[in-house]
Amino acid sequence: MNQAIPSDTVDRAAALADGSPTRVIRHARAKVVVATQGSENGLFDPALVGLSLQERLLVAVFACALVPAAALTDDYRARLAAIGTDPALITSVTAGAVPDSVGSRLGAILRFAHTLTTDPVRADKAALLQLKEAGLSTPEIVTLAQLIAFISYQTRVVAGLRAMRQAEVQE
Repeated sequence: MNQAIPSDTVDRAAALADGSPTRVIRHARAKVVVATQGSENGLFDPALVGLSLQERLLVAVFACALVPAAALTDDYRARLAAIGTDPALITSVTAGAVPDSVGSRLGAILRFAHTLTTDPVRADKAALLQLKEAGLSTPEIVTLAQLIAFISYQTRVVAGLRAMRQAEVQE
C-alpha cells in the first residue's frame, strides 16, 4: 500500500504533488529530505539562543527575495507575519531593501546577508567586523552565516526541483 509522504517546506515551495515523479525521486533519499527539514527546523527554532526568530526570518525573506525564490519568500514572509512583525518591515525586506528605520544591529545583519547572498567573496574579515561592531557575538555571527548558507542551499534545491517538475510536465 502506497502511503502519502508528509510534505515539507521544499515540497511546498517546489509545488511537488504527492505521487509526482519528481517528488518520488526527491523522497527516494529520505535521509536527505529529513536532514534538510531538520536543518530548517533547527535554524528557525524559537528557542534558539542568539539571533531572534524575527531576525532569522527577516534574513530568510531577504535572501530569498534577492535570489529570487518567490515561493520560499512567500513562505518565510507568512511566518514573519504570524509572529507579528511590522508589515512595512516585511514589505521592505521582501523588496530586497534594508530600511533606514531599522537599528544598527538589524541593518548590519541584512547588509551581511545581502553581501553573502549576492557577492560572497566580499563577505570578508571587514564584513564580519561590521557585525561585531553592531553588537553581534561570535556565536550569533556563526548562526547568521549558517542560516544564509542553508537558505542558499534551500533555494537551489527548490529551483532544481521546479525545473525537474517543469520538464516532467513538458514530456
